[in-house]
Amino acid sequence: MVMAVLLIANFVQTKLNKPIDNKTIPALVKRLSENPSDETLKAEIRAFDLMARKAYFTSQWQIRTGSYLMFLGIIISILAIRFVLSAKSKLNEIDRANEVQGLDKQVAQKWVIYVGSGLIVIALVSGFLASNSLKEYMVNENIVAVEDPSAVQVASVEQASAPAEQAAASVTNENATTENAAPANPSETAAGTVSTEVAAKPAALPTQAELKANYPFFRGPQGDGVAFQKNTPTDWNGAGGKNVVWKVKVPKAGFSSPIIWGNQLFVTGADAQARMVYCYDKNSGKLLWEAAADNIQGSPSGMPKVTADTGLAAPTMATDGRAVFAIFATGDVIALDMSGKRLWARNLGVPDNHYGHGSSLIVYKDKLLIQYDTNRSGKLLALDTQTGTTAWETARNSKISWSSPILVNTGNRTEVILTTNPNVNGYDPQTGKELWNIACLSGEVGPSAGYADGMVFAANEYAKLVGIKIGGGTPEIAWEADEFLPEVSSPLAVNGFLYVATTYGVLACYDAKTGTKNWSQEYGDAFYSSPVYADGKVYITDMTGKTHIVKATKDYQLIGTPELGEKAVCSPVFQDGRVYLRCMNNLYCLGN
Repeated sequence: MVMAVLLIANFVQTKLNKPIDNKTIPALVKRLSENPSDETLKAEIRAFDLMARKAYFTSQWQIRTGSYLMFLGIIISILAIRFVLSAKSKLNEIDRANEVQGLDKQVAQKWVIYVGSGLIVIALVSGFLASNSLKEYMVNENIVAVEDPSAVQVASVEQASAPAEQAAASVTNENATTENAAPANPSETAAGTVSTEVAAKPAALPTQAELKANYPFFRGPQGDGVAFQKNTPTDWNGAGGKNVVWKVKVPKAGFSSPIIWGNQLFVTGADAQARMVYCYDKNSGKLLWEAAADNIQGSPSGMPKVTADTGLAAPTMATDGRAVFAIFATGDVIALDMSGKRLWARNLGVPDNHYGHGSSLIVYKDKLLIQYDTNRSGKLLALDTQTGTTAWETARNSKISWSSPILVNTGNRTEVILTTNPNVNGYDPQTGKELWNIACLSGEVGPSAGYADGMVFAANEYAKLVGIKIGGGTPEIAWEADEFLPEVSSPLAVNGFLYVATTYGVLACYDAKTGTKNWSQEYGDAFYSSPVYADGKVYITDMTGKTHIVKATKDYQLIGTPELGEKAVCSPVFQDGRVYLRCMNNLYCLGN
């Protein structure tokens, strides 16, 4: 009864105060748009934002805990009543004494039962309504581009834990030409619907040397943030044109980072009308071809609801040099050859995702690996890269996440590693068998894992940062920290150091083996992009478009802070002495 009353009080307080619907933050953001350089005002907005988030998540914790305690109380009460009834026949004399005192009459009064039952029912309804309060803030799927870039300067409560590598680009390209073909002969398989354009032909698998020479996945050839490029640039200015080789506007908005194979660069874009793959010449920026992910059996007729900072095209593509693969928030997966001709397409089922699907793709040998953690269920899928049929599917004991798989070679075997709430898991990429799991995370997990030298690194805001030792025995947590935690940005492990970037503008460096903090540097602007290592340097781009470049050393050494002059949340991509960055409005190629 006490728990029921407290749950009802919590619901009333939430409805009266509405911690998410804080009127102070929009007013402060409006003031900030008039004076963007006011650092004190930025700090004040972050403080209010953090306070609102904590109030909301504390309320959610109270609802869950209170519900558990109330159900425990009900069970104890039922057991107690059963015990009393079973003992009554043995305690007739005591019962008669109780009747004399009127106790039985009081207990038997119907109003006690009615009031108690009513309170419990009202408490359950209140808890259910309060636990779903975020649904009031869902954004229509048509809102893909950020109309007011200044509003993105500070992460809002509606963006809380809404992860994905993302950048908005809403523009048109009059020179675009379409060379994609419509799918033919849809066929049903046990794994789902796959439409194929041509018969699959055996293709040689890419070598490790080929993967390292290109940039085939989100965060590099293994998905861990390590690039194998040399002579990477450190100085440019987008507004002034300094060291800008080319820049183009992508026709449709998308939050995917570029991938590169040979001379071809690929990105995705989408809106309510179409989901597109774009291929550019990496040297000139010329649009070579575009292809639509349309006419896919099982694809929804209407677009799923997504938030403005995730959109319909958040996941980064993948390529094995023989084909390119893309996935959208509709659950549509498409494979194209390097000339843009469709090889196959299928729908995995619209993901139940209240922000929008954000997990990027990665390829292992002849398998396209897809992390598909939704509100309803979690699973890891492997699709045959040539046909799109399901090679294997592994159910996951997990909650929804927006992180992406990474591939690591432990020395003994290759593993695909995933992060979610509550687990960090290792799987065999050939069979899908779970190799190990460590329960160590919580909340809505956006950052992917990091890896180096037998250690896996995982983190999430309002949870913790952990170093997990997986080499040479049973995986175990080697160390934990909670000072600097990322909300979206994935950790980078390289050369014995671990780098973590936060949405409140701090880049921190830890000793990867011990978790000891080497240094932390506050830049003042949020990080949604992930740090990437290239040529002895760590690159991290903040949301204002500044890229902070530091030496990968124990001591903090800033190399430079080149600017693009427009908002950016994608991670930098490296190839042939150049860096490629997708921003809110343009895609840039930067180099000497």
